[in-house]
Amino acid sequence: MKTIKDSVHDHIEVEGVARALLDTPAVQRLRRIKQLGPAHLVYPSANHTRFEHSLGVYYLACEALDHLGIEGARAERVKAAAILHDVGHGPYSHTIEAVIHRHTGKYHDDVHDLLAENAVGEVLRDHDLDPGAVADLVAGERKLGQIVAGELDVDRMDYLVRDAHHTGVPYGTIDHARLVRELTLIDGELVLDEGNVPTAESLLLARALMNPTVYNHHVTRICRGMLQRASQRLLADGETTPAELRRMDDHDLFAALRRADGTREFARRLGHRDLYKRAVWAEMRDVPESVVDAGHDDIRDYEAEIAAEAGVDDREVIVDVLDRPSMTESSTRVIVNGETRGLGRQSALVSALRRVQREQWRLGVYAPADATESVGRAAESVLELETDGALVSEIRTRGTPTTLDEF
Repeated sequence: MKTIKDSVHDHIEVEGVARALLDTPAVQRLRRIKQLGPAHLVYPSANHTRFEHSLGVYYLACEALDHLGIEGARAERVKAAAILHDVGHGPYSHTIEAVIHRHTGKYHDDVHDLLAENAVGEVLRDHDLDPGAVADLVAGERKLGQIVAGELDVDRMDYLVRDAHHTGVPYGTIDHARLVRELTLIDGELVLDEGNVPTAESLLLARALMNPTVYNHHVTRICRGMLQRASQRLLADGETTPAELRRMDDHDLFAALRRADGTREFARRLGHRDLYKRAVWAEMRDVPESVVDAGHDDIRDYEAEIAAEAGVDDREVIVDVLDRPSMTESSTRVIVNGETRGLGRQSALVSALRRVQREQWRLGVYAPADATESVGRAAESVLELETDGALVSEIRTRGTPTTLDEF
């Protein structure tokens, strides 16, 4: 057994297969991947990693398994999945996941190939665990996969509390201890026991508040856009392969961006925090449906057209379209008067938060500071935004940032 001091859960005891997995290269690599990608450029203390988050998920998974009375090989599989659930992440966490998926067809939770080979596969087989079965749990499949990856999973419980702790933002604080204690299995489905609608609602509220404040803060989104564009260029120029990019850590990617001629300027800007600025920041009601639902190729076409109209290089225009708002947690099952119900049916808060999510949604168009005015006008025309001249350009309307919200 190994005891590790954690900033969120205090002392975490790691034993069995999880202890053996801890020192594999695949898990140690997570020490070099920031949990929140480039969010440390907004919140300087947000330097926590996927490694410590994986320990937190393991701890909560152990708590849930003990509470549910699950033991033996079934429990060991879940514990292994908890430690390994993030080994499929590329550099900067979710930041370039879409780039990697377009080239490899794999998201971070598709880890069958990673668990079957090298040290991880050897450890799992040494403990009489099938790597394929563990990979299924990471993807939220099989009966107990819901514990690690579901609507009410320990992954979500840990990252909300951990991200709030390390950013100093209080909105992600939830009663994760009670959430774990109140879990129960009914007909193979993970649900919250009677009387816990407010406990489940706290999870929804935390996500709704953390999204605009941390996860989709406009500076974080600008950094993500720049990293995505740089990674795309790295692949297009043949500087690395998609498979190599997928297994890089944060340091590897940044070094690769610095070395390559086509991405060196992006690396300089990110390293010096000389970031692009908002040329457009438009609400959903002002954006045509065709733009809201635009795919990658359509967005690249928009960027090229905006750049041509603004008279700038197309590398200096980034169109950032978020997915339509969704709330997977609303399908969380709770017991009410002896009946299992979806939280969306039981909670009036769900419909209110769905409206809030739609109101929080923003289309971003980013460019270097000296080009935001021309790019903003071009974007308003090309994207056919119905802003009545009210689109946001930081250069025209905000001047020098003076608050955290504007930083």
